[in-house]
Amino acid sequence: MRKIKFQMQVTLDGYVAGPEGEMDWMTWNWDEELKEYVGAITEPVDLIILGRVLAEGFIPYWTGALGEGEEGADKMVNTHKVVFTKTLTENPWANTTLATGDIAEEISKLKSQPGGDIMVYGGARLASAMIKNNLIDEYHIFVNPVVIGSGMTIYNDLQDRLNLKLVETRSFPCGINVLVYNPVEK
Repeated sequence: MRKIKFQMQVTLDGYVAGPEGEMDWMTWNWDEELKEYVGAITEPVDLIILGRVLAEGFIPYWTGALGEGEEGADKMVNTHKVVFTKTLTENPWANTTLATGDIAEEISKLKSQPGGDIMVYGGARLASAMIKNNLIDEYHIFVNPVVIGSGMTIYNDLQDRLNLKLVETRSFPCGINVLVYNPVEK
């Protein structure tokens, strides 16, 4: 069965965006070590999962970056994407499928299909739903060296404790620390 990986940037105080969705706190001057790390975890990925709000910025950004030769753009553009949405009725993107059903059922179908790893990038609502339903096999949390005091979290919908096992930590010269966790079976 395919593995669901989750990659999310967070602040040191655990927020994924500011109170109004601001993401200007993210560290983007990634060093070569971090770029290589991201390349290694995305190499076996052949499906990307996004929420609709994130997809509206993510897909056009990477499509434009492909023409500029930005590192990683080829992977982001040419990997098939599934966008979870409750509002879209027509698909505006190439190489993308819309998912409108129950998240647990849709993820189960995707995991049972042949293929490589599946990467979930979020946004916050999709991430919250996936965490709440225990649908993630491997968490890659990119802790940025910033505290913003308030904002959006991905753990608000959690109704039960989520026990995780730390399997790896990596510190990078740009200041980002990556924490890798696997869920602990109950």
